[in-house]
Amino acid sequence: MSRFVRASKYRHVFGQQGKKEYGIDNVKVTSSAWDTNVISCSTRYVSINWSASGGGAFAILPIPSPFQPLPHNLPTKLPDLIPLARSHTAPVLDTDWSPFNDSVVASGGEDGKVMIWKVESSAFDNWGGEGWEPQDFDPVARIDVSPRRVGQVLFHPTAEHVLATATGDHVVKLWDLGNPEQPRSVLGGHGDSIQNFTFNPSGTLVVTTCRDRKLRLFDLRAGGEPVRIAEGHGGIKGARVVWMGDRDNVVTTGFSRMSDRQVGIWEAGSLSNIKMTTIDQTSGVLMPFWSDNNILFLAGKGDGNIRYFEWENEILHPLAEYKSSDPQRGMCFLPRRALNVSECEIARAYKVAASSIEAISFIVPRKSDSFQSDIFPLAPSAEPALTAGEFFSGKTAPPRLVSLENGAISSGTLHSSTAAHSAPTPTKTSSAPAPAPAAAPVPEPTPVAIPAVKTKSEPTPTSAAPPLKTPSGFGDDVATGALKEENTRLTAELREAREKIRNLELQLETFKANARKAAALLDA
Repeated sequence: MSRFVRASKYRHVFGQQGKKEYGIDNVKVTSSAWDTNVISCSTRYVSINWSASGGGAFAILPIPSPFQPLPHNLPTKLPDLIPLARSHTAPVLDTDWSPFNDSVVASGGEDGKVMIWKVESSAFDNWGGEGWEPQDFDPVARIDVSPRRVGQVLFHPTAEHVLATATGDHVVKLWDLGNPEQPRSVLGGHGDSIQNFTFNPSGTLVVTTCRDRKLRLFDLRAGGEPVRIAEGHGGIKGARVVWMGDRDNVVTTGFSRMSDRQVGIWEAGSLSNIKMTTIDQTSGVLMPFWSDNNILFLAGKGDGNIRYFEWENEILHPLAEYKSSDPQRGMCFLPRRALNVSECEIARAYKVAASSIEAISFIVPRKSDSFQSDIFPLAPSAEPALTAGEFFSGKTAPPRLVSLENGAISSGTLHSSTAAHSAPTPTKTSSAPAPAPAAAPVPEPTPVAIPAVKTKSEPTPTSAAPPLKTPSGFGDDVATGALKEENTRLTAELREAREKIRNLELQLETFKANARKAAALLDA
């Protein structure tokens, strides 16, 4: 046994669960067996796949904090009926928030469609107050992606208005949201269902995991076929992949042929395996999350714990483990630009338990109140480096980064050593906040208007909450009075149908409550 302890500034990182009164309870999580993280978040909102009748739905809620009560006077225990994003006709499988606009979220579902939603903060005014009635969200755009399911959606990390989807026909499609009539790129060659995929930080490479046990690397500038293929984990269940910052490495989680849970480190250029480590023999899928502090977080579905490791000198060193008696159904991590640096918070997870959303902060204990530059590398900012047109024309650019100390924007790498000893040259931006002495400002994203989206079945939406669309081929410039009347009638019918769904859900909740009371009386 070594007499020396490895020096690391993250050796004493600990997880701190937020107070119960600062979380969200009475959450009705989807019962779909499709393997995604269930929850996603921006710096302002969380989206969670919801269990609802009448088609697919997901909920959009203000983000809970472990340090302060919920904003907008949102109750910690949700009412039985809340506003939902309901426009999918089959269960919602995945959601993802735009990295450049904290109010824009994309959703994909079993119906083969992707929808784009714009959240207005006014939607939470007087939430649950007297006379309040839930008003469902409406999408600002719809895209017919595939006749089969859309299993994953993911925004591009550097290019604005670029969205990637993994579909049931075993391809990844890249879309320009300004012109989504056809995908701009299709990544094929998969022999079975795509389980997970990720971009590198500059968005030029994509790595996918597949049920055929293969790991595939795509260069988006070299066409739609994989440039590298390697044997992945031996088991077919739940393989995940995440890029390790701007390093030439990816990390995967999966199962061996004997159903052992594994973590693999791969060299991205050749897809050669550097290290394969067995974690345990539990059956829950391991969800990997990478922090630019060179820390890998592993959260297992059905587990109550979160393991975390530090990557140093090409070795994955175990740090510690956050333990809880409540198993997690899903998890996501907050964008780093919104962390509370005054509390030395280097990461924050949002955990979906049985019926609640809990915030878990990972904190480096420090005595000083000043900004700790050695544990806060530059974070991806809310400014895009490219437009969709520039990206699809072949242009590349590193991500725009923000200093958590003063909000200065720069371009560079995500290595922690980059920001530990030198600050970026500040550039004047409209979204950079004023300097703060001990807390990281949360930069407000530059307002981004979702571009008009044209589909074969529906015209371009004209507002954040559009009425029911008119038939294809009819725009506002040629709309007749008859069409407007028809549009008004259909909108009223849709509102009436949604009201019926709410009433039925309320009756169902009442029936369940009466059934529980009857069972209690019988037991007595």
